[in-house]
Amino acid sequence: MSDQPVLHVKGRVLAGPEDVRDELWVVGGRISFDRPAAARDVRTVEGWALPGLVDAHCHVGLGAEGPVDADTAEKQALTDRETGTLLIRDAGSPSDTRWIDGRDDLPKIIRAGRHIARTRRYMRNYAYEIEPDELVAYVAQEARRGDGWVKLVGDWIDRDLGDLSACWPREAVEAAIAEAHRLGARVTAHCFAESSLRDLVEAGIDCIEHATGLTDDLVPLFAERGVAIVPTLVNIATFPDLAAGGERRYPRWSAHMRRLHERRYDTVRGAHDAGIPVFVGTDAGGSLAHGLVAAEVAELVTAGLSPVAALSATSWGARAWLGRPGLEEGAPADLVVYESDPRADVRVLAAPRRVVLNGRIVE
Repeated sequence: MSDQPVLHVKGRVLAGPEDVRDELWVVGGRISFDRPAAARDVRTVEGWALPGLVDAHCHVGLGAEGPVDADTAEKQALTDRETGTLLIRDAGSPSDTRWIDGRDDLPKIIRAGRHIARTRRYMRNYAYEIEPDELVAYVAQEARRGDGWVKLVGDWIDRDLGDLSACWPREAVEAAIAEAHRLGARVTAHCFAESSLRDLVEAGIDCIEHATGLTDDLVPLFAERGVAIVPTLVNIATFPDLAAGGERRYPRWSAHMRRLHERRYDTVRGAHDAGIPVFVGTDAGGSLAHGLVAAEVAELVTAGLSPVAALSATSWGARAWLGRPGLEEGAPADLVVYESDPRADVRVLAAPRRVVLNGRIVE
């Protein structure tokens, strides 16, 4: 037995939406639903326990101007941890954050490598900026560097057009996604607009970030192909300010961004109702603060998801989608304990009573 104290979590343990246990034990950093035979040093925590929350679109190591130093990346990860986010899908970062894997006090990260964007069609210092004939090679490179994901920039403003437009020709994304899949990686793409979605989905993409351009005619295609979306509604809330800032130079783009913002809740609700998988992501890093996972869950409820569905999008369902365990026998003890039932009111997520990471209480 490890020299770690045994942790006894009792009250209500939400191992699944309807799988509610009375207690669990943490022995040697692992979950057990059986009382240990010879536990001496036992610490008890009471409340409502959920699996460690998931932020499925987050950027550790990224700041407004590009890569940040290790101290700043550590602060970003600690901020996420404080809010109960213990598993991050890092949806693109120019920084090498592998050192975090050696820290058992920081959230676990599933990396998508660095963004892959079209030349001069994304924010400076964020992405590899390349042309379509290079896409397969760069996707292969990031598939090998990442943790089973690759991130494309599917659309961005075309300054000549004065509006959002797709970044890649159909044949380029078909070949690139096929190569990623051959190497065992899934592919996701930043997409605000409508124009890039059909080609990406029909090319076999696995996920779309933001998905503000998802229209009624595309919903059946997403549902049939099982393509997930990560709406990042806390980021979409910034669209009016972005539109105002670009109004003078790009009025067409500004009007488009406002339309996408106005229908955001209808877009997410329609996707969910059609059976499209929806997951929580905050887009933290860059211009957005870390630690916004509770706010994003609340936004999904505002959009029309039930509290249980919104919780699943950051806990049971999100972990299953990413291939990571929840509150299961023998799993790493990554969990968050709350004062009351988050299924009754998701706002409780903003104030964890205790955060347990790798079997140790960290908050």
